[in-house]
Amino acid sequence: MQHSIKLFFKYVSLNMLGMLGISFYILADTLFIAQALGPNGIAALNLSIPAFGIIHGFGLMLGLGGATRYSILIARDKTPQARRVYSQTFLFALGMGLLFMLVGRLGANPLARALGADAETFEMTSVYLRTILTFAPFFVINNMLLSFVRNDGDPSLAMYGMVIGSVLNVILDYIFIFPMQMGMFGASLATSVSPIISLGILSIHFFRPTNQLKLTIQKIEGWVIRDVTYLGASAFINELSASVVMFAFNTLIFRLEGNNGLAAYGIIANISFVVMSLFAGVAQGAQPLLSDSYGQSNLKQMKQVLFLSLLTTLVLSLSVYGGTVAFHEQIIAVFNSEQNAHITVMATYGLFIYFIGFIFAGMNTILTSYFGATDQPNRALLFSLLRGGLIIIPLAIVLSYFFEMNGVWASYVLTEAIILIIVASIINPNKRIKKRRRKKLS
Repeated sequence: MQHSIKLFFKYVSLNMLGMLGISFYILADTLFIAQALGPNGIAALNLSIPAFGIIHGFGLMLGLGGATRYSILIARDKTPQARRVYSQTFLFALGMGLLFMLVGRLGANPLARALGADAETFEMTSVYLRTILTFAPFFVINNMLLSFVRNDGDPSLAMYGMVIGSVLNVILDYIFIFPMQMGMFGASLATSVSPIISLGILSIHFFRPTNQLKLTIQKIEGWVIRDVTYLGASAFINELSASVVMFAFNTLIFRLEGNNGLAAYGIIANISFVVMSLFAGVAQGAQPLLSDSYGQSNLKQMKQVLFLSLLTTLVLSLSVYGGTVAFHEQIIAVFNSEQNAHITVMATYGLFIYFIGFIFAGMNTILTSYFGATDQPNRALLFSLLRGGLIIIPLAIVLSYFFEMNGVWASYVLTEAIILIIVASIINPNKRIKKRRRKKLS
């Protein structure tokens, strides 16, 4: 028991630290843009985040889906099949990354307009999108490889890859935006360098004696990719849903408050990204342990990992909310470079209301990941869809009509609370393990 608890905190703490590094560079990016380009820069960044989320989510889908299947196969002593899954996933990730790059080179301007950029934000939005999409192959492969390296027994290296890439990104961010005066292009270029650095760190794993990841060039097989994407679909839907929700929120908020409203939402969204990254860090750190427990039909360890994961996110969410309430003025002032009083008021209400939702969102993140890690992609996908636009967008439209901006903030809280009630009513680890054992005997 002590060993499994120690292993849990090793995997989770390392992954949380890595995810914190990634979210830190996103936050630094926002801060530097706020100081150099003002509210319009923040608004342009906010409009670009949905496209970035799709790239990020695609890499997560392939990584978590492929690594989950890989881990289950390794636990069942099926190493050749596990290596085949890795090769298939890597090659598919490369192909999709190149497709995203093509979209960026040819369609950045129409995409910027489609995401809602106006005359004041169009140029910056277009530049950011073109740069990020051009480097899409590195983002996709890096996210994919992080999961495989972690599941191949090297969580420390995965953490180093994320943290070192993030720290160097922040340094380059500052150099490109301020001394070199490269504006939005500098911000997007610095962000794009991060996965390249991370990939360089991760490549060390392939020279270690414990490495079981062997890449072989082979024809991509549809059934393998379907299995991988199905298992990891919840991760992609989470990111896609977040992008869809952000697009819907951007549209609603722009109609209510214009670019000042988008700037206020930009503060909320970017801090939210940091917090949700911490929750994702717990979920992704627990995933290899859950998949291994499931593969071995170890109910006791699976329940223990699930309990510790839920407890960790609850403590995190309460700590974040308490810190936000205590220091909200300082937090907003850092991003509100022009000290716009109206932005301050909107962001204050946003922090106080929206952040209540983290109490429910943290546990929903863990439970959705649990379904994927234990080979229940249908449920993982369903709850990811529910967490996306199926509930929150109609709620946001109705509540914003009656309560304006506060209604937008409240829609997030209500959505996560409703979903937690639904998930808690159907989760049953005992039944899952019994079903797994029956499969082994048949």
